[in-house]
Amino acid sequence: MKQFVLFTLLCVSVFSCKNEDAVENEISKIETDFIVERFDRAFAEVKPEGLSDLKKAFPFLFYNRIPDSLWVERMQDSNQIMLNNETDKIFEDFKNETHEIEQLFQHLKYYDKSFTEPRIVTLTNFVDYRNKLAVTDTVAVIAIDNYLGNDHEVYSGIPVFLSQNMKPSQIVVDLAKAYSERQIFQSRKKTLLDEMVYFGKQLYFKDKMIPFKTDAEKIGYTPEQLEFARLNEGVIWTEFVEKEMLYNTDSSLPARFIADAPFSKFYLELDSKTPGRLGQYMGWQIVRAYMKNNDVSLQEMLQTDANEIFNKSNYKPPK
Repeated sequence: MKQFVLFTLLCVSVFSCKNEDAVENEISKIETDFIVERFDRAFAEVKPEGLSDLKKAFPFLFYNRIPDSLWVERMQDSNQIMLNNETDKIFEDFKNETHEIEQLFQHLKYYDKSFTEPRIVTLTNFVDYRNKLAVTDTVAVIAIDNYLGNDHEVYSGIPVFLSQNMKPSQIVVDLAKAYSERQIFQSRKKTLLDEMVYFGKQLYFKDKMIPFKTDAEKIGYTPEQLEFARLNEGVIWTEFVEKEMLYNTDSSLPARFIADAPFSKFYLELDSKTPGRLGQYMGWQIVRAYMKNNDVSLQEMLQTDANEIFNKSNYKPPK
């Protein structure tokens, strides 16, 4: 009997892999139509007398209340010139990033038939790492000075838990996150579980939209941090359950387990060894379990209440 169960599970696994391969093959054939517009280079090369033409080409990047004199000052600013040089070194052709964005758009078009490719515009923004990029229905703006490499000297004053994801490979990951935020519906987040499932939805969205990225890249962990989360999933879950955190509305819990941080705060000796955002990781596993155990589409899941997802997930940490 045991051998039969193992054989059945193996057959299901093989069939699932073949089905996923077929879907990915279909997605790879989807045509996309977009170009990357390098505003960063255009601004680096423009002369004061050419500013009006640049404003006509990129009107959404200029504000009427900011006089032209300030833009001219920025052209000559030493920090701006340094960023122009550094972004030009790292993103000489933007070829690999463009290919990954194309793959993202192919997946978005497959799962959302209403999706149309936006204008892709790159710029610099004095390393405003809290606002790396923004997307609308028609434009995606990427501040590429936030992706020069996690060990770049420009980021020397930024905490490592933030700078570790300031590298070119994370551009498409952050784009996928931005698009997930436009599709996820969730009523006002009240409990830690609400927060966990919300970010679990984001991460599962990345599973589908950027399957060519590793799980570590999707969540923004190092391989070692991801391995810690996997190996200690049962311990983490036990702590959440036994301390009755899941349905707790204590406002400190998201800061301890959801927000960007150098480590998660269980108030235990092991805290310093943990990665931050373990609540997001656990929410990811809950959503994955829900999608595995229920016949629902991606779009349906994104609209489903957190409690329903948890109750129907039958989530159990691996032993």
